[in-house]
This record gives sequence, structure tokens and C-alpha cells, in this order.
Amino acid sequence: MRVHVVSDVHGNADALKRAGDGADALIVLGDLLDFVDYREHGKGIMGALFGAEKVGEFARLRREGTRDETVAFSRSLWATLADPAAAVGEAIQDQYAVLFGALTAPTFATPGNVDDPSLWPEFAGDGITVLDGEVAEFGGLRFGFIGGALLPPNVVPRRNGFWRPYLRTREEYDAAVSGLADVDVLCTHIPPAIPELTYDVIARRSEIGSAALVDLIREQRPRWSVFGHVHQPLTPRTRVGRTECRNVGHFKETSQPYVLRW
Repeated sequence: MRVHVVSDVHGNADALKRAGDGADALIVLGDLLDFVDYREHGKGIMGALFGAEKVGEFARLRREGTRDETVAFSRSLWATLADPAAAVGEAIQDQYAVLFGALTAPTFATPGNVDDPSLWPEFAGDGITVLDGEVAEFGGLRFGFIGGALLPPNVVPRRNGFWRPYLRTREEYDAAVSGLADVDVLCTHIPPAIPELTYDVIARRSEIGSAALVDLIREQRPRWSVFGHVHQPLTPRTRVGRTECRNVGHFKETSQPYVLRW
């Protein structure tokens, strides 16, 4: 069997059309949406709404400014729109129409933090299976899927606003992980909480990984743990016992799927 795995697509529909070529199935680990394009500031949802110059300044503040400066500038941008929620919703639906239309069958997919999972059933057509906290059997192996990312400690999840990333409390995320059993391939958006897998060398910060995923790997000993989320990790792979833990890459930039064979 041959399965291709991608994550962090961020709007790269052209490459996504080819991602399943030659494979028996395609696995997508989330972040389909291109919300803020940090390389081409005129692209992405914010680029379409505010233009390249404004997004460039936002990106600069994310790199060099304080959190308060970044939040204040972001709020000033959204205040220029008569109905921010409607504008974002329309942009998300436009992207999903293109991105889900690029998926080949069979595809197994779980959402990332830069996704709106409530919309996925509307766009997932025949041959596209959306899984989150569930197991799918394929080619004689059991694939367990967990979507989303973790909320930072002491941060209260937002229940309103025009855009809410798919962030989960630790309790909610851990409960989803505990529901997976007898997994051969662990498929998640975020990595296990292993420092070399969570540190981004370009952003120069550690993303939040999951300790519950590490526990599952040690207890169930799957063949593979595959994930994305960290675009430029300190290392793309490591082993925990018999399990190969592999960041499958920032697909928006690489356009190359990771290949599983058995």
C-alpha cells in the first residue's frame, strides 16, 4: 500500500490536486485555509480584504512588535469593514470550494487550527472522509485522527467574533486522544510534545505539542505518528520506541506529500 500525507496546505490548491497522484489514498492533516500569507502579503483572506501593504505591516508586527501592538493594529484593520464576520465567512467558503474540489478520492482528512470544521461536511464530497477523534481502517491498518490545536495555558477560548481558529482546551483534546484505540498510524495536526518537534527555527519559538499524544505513542506503539503545524521544525523526525514520528512538511511551500508504504 502507498498513502500520501500532507499538512498545512494554506491555500495551495494547485499542488493539492496532484498530492494523491500514484497513491492508494491521501491523508490531509489540516490548515487548508490561507488566512494570513506571510510570504505573499496580497494573498490569503487578509490580503484579499486589506491589501498587501496592510498585511505586510501586520506581519512585521508579528515578528518584531509586542502583542499589544499587534492586537491594536489588527483591531484597527477589522474596524474598517462594515461586516467583518460576513466578509470572512464568504472568503472561507470561496477557499473551501476550491480546496475541497482539488481533493482526490479516497481522502481521509482532519482539520487544523486554521480551519472551520463546522463547514467541512458541506464541502466534503464523495470519497472524502472527515475524521476527528475517530479511527478509520485502510489497507489493513488502523488510522487514528485528532484535529485542531491546543489553547495556550490560561487562555479562555473565544465564543464570539468573526473568526475563531480551531483551538481546543487541553481537557477536550486529551479526551479525544483517549478515545483512540489500537492505532497503527496516528494522524494529528499538532505534534507530540517533544521539544525538537515543536520548536520552529524560523519563528524562533516553540509551538504547543500534546503530552497526551506522547503517552498514546508509548502505550500503543503505532508504526507512525504523522503531523504538521510547525512549519520549520528543529528536526522533521524522531523516534519514540518503535514509532517513527514525522512532521510531514509545510505543504504550501514544499508541494510534496510524505509517503507511507507498507
